Amino acid sequence: MRGRSRIAVGLIVAALLAVGGAVPAATADTSYPSWGDVQAAKASQAATQAEVTKINTLLGGLQKAANAAADLAIRRAAQYAKAEADLAAATDKAVRLAASAAAAAASARSLKTESGALTEQLSRMSGADLTIHLFLDGSRPTGSSDLLYQLGAMASLTSRAGDLFTKAQQQQNLAASLSGDAKAAEAARTSLAAQAQKALAAAKAAQQAADAELATQRTRAKVMYAQLASLKRTTAQVEQKYAAGVAARAALAQQQASAGGGADGFAPPLGGVVVDPAGAQAYAQSRLPSFGWGGEQMSCLVRLWNQESGWRADAYNTSSGAYGIPQSLPASKMSTAGPDWQTNARTQINWGLDYISRAYGSPCGAWNHEVGYNWY
Repeated sequence: MRGRSRIAVGLIVAALLAVGGAVPAATADTSYPSWGDVQAAKASQAATQAEVTKINTLLGGLQKAANAAADLAIRRAAQYAKAEADLAAATDKAVRLAASAAAAAASARSLKTESGALTEQLSRMSGADLTIHLFLDGSRPTGSSDLLYQLGAMASLTSRAGDLFTKAQQQQNLAASLSGDAKAAEAARTSLAAQAQKALAAAKAAQQAADAELATQRTRAKVMYAQLASLKRTTAQVEQKYAAGVAARAALAQQQASAGGGADGFAPPLGGVVVDPAGAQAYAQSRLPSFGWGGEQMSCLVRLWNQESGWRADAYNTSSGAYGIPQSLPASKMSTAGPDWQTNARTQINWGLDYISRAYGSPCGAWNHEVGYNWY
């Protein structure tokens, strides 16, 4: 692989190594065949075949670079989604701890106030007043009940004041502990906020690189498919359809060799993705007849993609990197169904149904395999 293709792969490697950095634009090159090269190659069969091989190699390099960039963008989007979820959880924890610390402090103040009021009341009942009562009333039977009542009241108030003081101290200690936890949680939240911003920057850079690679691939490929058609005396549409078939067969073999479970996270592209499981199911059902399947296959398909992705276009498996409603692995294999595969549920479904047809014959065949092996 030469020229632009090699440069494109280099850019992907650079993006992988420099997570948050911007990907520089590729420089122009002259490795792609001109129409003059194509006409000259028609002079002999050998030259024609050599030019066809060269163009196919360049097309493969363009597709590989575009797919690598797209897969990187999906990974970065998943990392940002997780960073945002972690930040939200940390923010909630910090807020809850701060509220609990404030509540404990308020409770401690209230208990201390109540304890102080009781202590003041006890001070008025004790000391000289009680001594006078004992001297004057101690020998009178009629005064004994009053004195016992006063002694009992003092004992009760003393116990109550002690309990209140103990509880106030406990609440004060709890408030101090929660306050420390709240400060630690806020520090963690601040750190996670910085990480989320870094992840966002990385996701933006990766998506920009993916968009640039896709634009280059589509522009270059359009010309080269036309050149191939000229060399092989076909049409550009025929050449594109043939290339898509080759890619689909390769994707089938790769998907079956890459067993994995269902999605456990999300990787919503920064441009946004519509998550509409009901709408996705309705579209999938409308596509069944085009594959020769009856309505009875829909129940199997619903169970299959419920388990794999919940019919979410942004579903992501953090372990394997599988993405989308059909959990394509790698995600970029769905590019054979359309350039909007990252965000369009219908494009994902088209790819997934074609894969199921090629690999298992029907959704029920795929579901039976899922039940037996936990992947399809």
